[in-house]
Amino acid sequence: MKQDKLVIGGHEFDSRFILGSGKYSVDLIKAAIENAGAQIITLALRRTNTKDAANIMDYIPEGITLLPNTSGARNAEEAVRIARLAREVGCGDFIKIEVIHDSKYLLPDNYETIKATEILAKEGFVVMPYMYPDLNAARDLVNAGAASIMPLGSPIGSNKGICTKEFIQILIDEIDLPIIVDAGIGKPSQACEAMEMGAAAVMANTAIATAGDIPAMAEAFKKAIEAGRSAYLAGMGRVIEKGGSASSPLTGFLQD
Repeated sequence: MKQDKLVIGGHEFDSRFILGSGKYSVDLIKAAIENAGAQIITLALRRTNTKDAANIMDYIPEGITLLPNTSGARNAEEAVRIARLAREVGCGDFIKIEVIHDSKYLLPDNYETIKATEILAKEGFVVMPYMYPDLNAARDLVNAGAASIMPLGSPIGSNKGICTKEFIQILIDEIDLPIIVDAGIGKPSQACEAMEMGAAAVMANTAIATAGDIPAMAEAFKKAIEAGRSAYLAGMGRVIEKGGSASSPLTGFLQD
């Protein structure tokens, strides 16, 4: 059977689940990663603090790819500064660009995100930009050197699911980079739906962090993502808009 790898910036991964590490205790990080089967984990740079708080880096198993984000950046300049700091403290070359200056809805600024992506891609970063799903902006991110595109499903932390489904589908159909659905995924079934659409991967944090049993929910997401990917590769069954189609013959049975 042909191997089905997720490829981002020339790096291969078996798992298509990117796990967020915010909003829950660091002592649960290791169990969540193991139950999720995740190979990439996001982290905010401030959680690598080694003086006043627990250092998240001490809780992440070896072999996991770190995906620091630029959380807190309000423009491209601040995002670039955070990315460079992340590299300097040993987080590697992967970076998730988040540029947000809207404090109510936490929607990303696509324009500033494109500017930051172009700068950091030229510096050798594997840039994974978080963006509002817009085809023109996504094309600009591709031209700027992005390694993947991470459109939001719904506002960060809302757990509302894929409210932007139609627009994400356009990106999946038109952009020749991995489309990773990020933000707003609240249930394993929603993660499965994203994968059935043809998304390359799913990133989730709040749905797991606010669950009653964090490791168990991480495992549920893992299974849902795997099921959705398998369904997509198998080819989804047809949809009939009107009427029905019998699955068993309607003629020749119990006739006189």
